[in-house]
Amino acid sequence: MLFNDYINENFSNLKLRPPLFYSWGIGIRFELGVEGNREYDYENSPYVQGVYERAITLFKSLHSQDEEIFVVVDVNDFGDGRSYKQKARVFSPYVYERLVLYKLKHTEIPYIFPEDNEDGKYKTHRFTLKCKTSDIKYIPLLKAICNQDLGIQPSIFHRIYFLNIKRATIFHVYDDRGCDLLATSPEAIQDIYNKYNDWILDYDRNEIDKVFK
Repeated sequence: MLFNDYINENFSNLKLRPPLFYSWGIGIRFELGVEGNREYDYENSPYVQGVYERAITLFKSLHSQDEEIFVVVDVNDFGDGRSYKQKARVFSPYVYERLVLYKLKHTEIPYIFPEDNEDGKYKTHRFTLKCKTSDIKYIPLLKAICNQDLGIQPSIFHRIYFLNIKRATIFHVYDDRGCDLLATSPEAIQDIYNKYNDWILDYDRNEIDKVFK
């Protein structure tokens, strides 16, 4: 299955851009950063370790090692002359076998935030990699995503989505504060809702409960 076919079949009316939770009727927004003070972050701080633990635990609960997934990376192009191909190297440190990267697909799409693109100079480069969960080093990858606003290296600023082909879910860690999980039916992620209910962001809990209770 190709990425566009997957999207059209399962999430046809969804614009793949943050905030995902507010763009789809079936989803959960989890809080990642809760322990300690965010202003005093270092890699082994209780806050940062708590963020990592939640992000990795949720990912593992959603993606079995032998399942096929799409990893989607959106790279901003502000017309500043920087090579998007260099930016796309974000994949390289996070795959076990470089041969996997031969499956990497690239498409240029209109800038994902058109309201911020009045002059029409911006674009988005979307890279999609179809692989198995076991092909990617998802633990350091998730940590790098969480690090983006913490001043901890390595860090990744691009938007990265994980799509489970069989389960028909989309998982997006937007930064250390939280992550969104979308599905095509409540039943597909009812187990996640039940097991990690305490991690749901209280701000959106009432709306989430209406879907899953």
